[in-house]
Amino acid sequence: MTHAQEAAPDKTWSFYASGYAYFVPEDDDYLQPTLAADRDRLHLEARYNYEGPDTTSLWAGYDFRVGDKVTFEATAMAGVAFGDTDGVAPGYKATLTWKRLVFYSEGEYLFDANDSADSYFYAWSELSWAPVEWFRFGLAGQRTKAYEADRDIQRGLLVGFSAKRVDVTAYGFNLDESSPTAVVALGVSF
Repeated sequence: MTHAQEAAPDKTWSFYASGYAYFVPEDDDYLQPTLAADRDRLHLEARYNYEGPDTTSLWAGYDFRVGDKVTFEATAMAGVAFGDTDGVAPGYKATLTWKRLVFYSEGEYLFDANDSADSYFYAWSELSWAPVEWFRFGLAGQRTKAYEADRDIQRGLLVGFSAKRVDVTAYGFNLDESSPTAVVALGVSF
């Protein structure tokens, strides 16, 4: 892609839908769906069960990208959450890619509108390597209050498969515990 092509605005919409099924020991299992839309540099997103159970959040952000051999893509966002958890949050998504090695991170600081003591920083990070285009594996970590966990920061492994516009990834967190947390994610871009 030439620099002139990169600077030209994209007037079409792209969409992404995902669902993360959480299988949590000694807590309720749940589904966390997300819908996202992008056009040019505008990013819109709606989430459910992300900041907490029975909570919806709506987000708007600004996308940018730099680099050729090593690329950095990021989205600065602001959101509002309502339901069992009410609040506002600044957030981000960022991806650093070099060849087949990818570091992905997303996070937000939720300012709880009902009790400032319930405000918190949420984070999800992945470091993965893809030996072939359709398969990746690596490390994952998260900090969440969507469910009760013995550890503030959970760590684990991931394995993912891709075919055309569909991604399926399985995560195992706290694998050294007698009852680890399992997460299965399905994502579709259109």
